[in-house]
Amino acid sequence: MRVGFVVVQQGSAPLEQELPGRVAAFQVSDVRPQVSGVIQHRLFREGSVVRQGQTLYQIDPSIYAAQQAQAAANLQSARASAVAARTRAQRYAPLAKMEAISKQDYTDALAQAQQADAAIAQNSATLRAAQVNMRFTRVPAPITGRIGLSNVTEGALVTANQPDSLATITRLDPVFVDIQQSAADLLKLRQALSQGGAVPASAQVRLKLPDGSIYGFTGTVEFSQVIVDQSTGTVTIRARFPNPQSILLPGMFVTAEFAQAIQTSAILVPQQAVSRSPQGNASLFVVGPGNRAVERTVVADRTFGTNWIVTQGLAPGEKVITQGLSNLKDGAPIKPVPASAPQRVQAPPPGAMKAGGRRSRGG
Repeated sequence: MRVGFVVVQQGSAPLEQELPGRVAAFQVSDVRPQVSGVIQHRLFREGSVVRQGQTLYQIDPSIYAAQQAQAAANLQSARASAVAARTRAQRYAPLAKMEAISKQDYTDALAQAQQADAAIAQNSATLRAAQVNMRFTRVPAPITGRIGLSNVTEGALVTANQPDSLATITRLDPVFVDIQQSAADLLKLRQALSQGGAVPASAQVRLKLPDGSIYGFTGTVEFSQVIVDQSTGTVTIRARFPNPQSILLPGMFVTAEFAQAIQTSAILVPQQAVSRSPQGNASLFVVGPGNRAVERTVVADRTFGTNWIVTQGLAPGEKVITQGLSNLKDGAPIKPVPASAPQRVQAPPPGAMKAGGRRSRGG
């Protein structure tokens, strides 16, 4: 029986996995007021993209403008008082040396000058606080992103440090995808890495969307958590994806496909050479001594392209039968040829080619 074989060699193959994941926003920020007052204007369109620092709401600035003016006037008064106090202290200095006045009077004048300088610093701080409050009457966007519904309307009273946000901004480009991997699978991977059977891979992650289509951009793994979730027994792996068209939305469930490591001792076998029993056990035929077929049970639990990745049951250099497997049995005599050679099931009868050739020429 004529069969075709391939000589298998040891090579490298990625340890690819498909794991469930969920999309998470790159940045989320609640917009809250930092001063109290009545909303005069809403300066954005709901659902639009806003830029960091853009004014979203205008709070009535009247009371804060008055406080700023009062603080500025108090500062001016303090500066005027300080000029008089410093001048008095300077005049008392030579008189105290001549003992024309008591040293206590000079000490009191010097202390009043220093107190006047402190009053300037205090009023300057009060003015800066009033200016900050005045600036906070214009509520800015803390981040760049898409803003949602406004929770307040013009005329609403808002307060500083209120628990309810005015609106929420979400940044959708890029986005994170939180991938869940079981702790048992992660432990197997680390054991393979420690034993030298695999090397770490710089994981490029592909996404399969809920409708079964493949997302057009690849992502990169950012980090892996060091804590196992007690309720699910999984570890979260976070990947980052570009999202210029806002196809990925926070909360969306996706499937992540990526390779965490590269197996260096893998043997790749064409898929047509491997068959499985009803129990799921994999087996194949190899060319044995005396050109006889030998059935071999192997471990092949993953595919890579058009090949099975065999991790047990085969040795490099063995001849695996890939052609002529129909009705092949263990121990059957065979005529092995390389799988790339032309295969014929039965040779033509003697003289058939000559007869055919004469008919062709006669035609």
